[in-house]
Amino acid sequence: MFTRPAVTTILSELSIPKKETEMRIEDVMTGAVRTVAPETSLKEAAEILAELRISGLPVVEEGKVVGVLSEADIVSKERGEAPYRGGLLGLVFENGHGRAKLLAKTVGEAMTSPAITIGPHRPVPEAAAVMIDKKINRLPVVDDKGALVGIVSRADLVRAFVRPDDEIAREIREDVVLHTLWIAPEQLDVKVENGVVTLAGQVETKDDAELLPEFVRRVPGVVEVQSSLTWGFEKPRHERETTRA
Repeated sequence: MFTRPAVTTILSELSIPKKETEMRIEDVMTGAVRTVAPETSLKEAAEILAELRISGLPVVEEGKVVGVLSEADIVSKERGEAPYRGGLLGLVFENGHGRAKLLAKTVGEAMTSPAITIGPHRPVPEAAAVMIDKKINRLPVVDDKGALVGIVSRADLVRAFVRPDDEIAREIREDVVLHTLWIAPEQLDVKVENGVVTLAGQVETKDDAELLPEFVRRVPGVVEVQSSLTWGFEKPRHERETTRA
């Protein structure tokens, strides 16, 4: 028999490091990363991007990521200097940082800084959320000391999404059902076909029946969740125990 924490406890622990069964950034990132220094010329950096057919480069100084140089940063330079607008319009439309990029000759002058980074042990969906929210295509991956250990791109996340159904089902049973919600996997019937997850069986509470599909939707590779879960109690365990007391 499983002794389960309250639902409120589960929700408060969503930010804790994930279990070994969950796909993490280190599982999908590219470990060998080409970098440039702030003093590297823009022309040299552009040649690297073209040669490697990549869209961005981490900028590293003294072992730490200080920025990211993207194709967009170089395109800003190539479009030429914008005409100066005087008076009130100039104050409204002229951007000091933007003009600096137009005049940039080195990576340090053109890069986007500070860099948005992510840790190698963070879950894959977190990287996807950051990229969408920040409208960026790649994230440098750094360790606890800020040292670069890899890079993860949108293409890496797409590859992570294309996973075998049996691998997705295993992660749902082991990580979501057992380790996150503390439900005995044998209580449930979990089926995955072409990324569509079907959940059946009985859980203890209505909260469990509502939480489980939400957790499953966060698993990389899941396209849709269809749930016919039933439950035995309306109230969570901790509320029932409080009432009896």
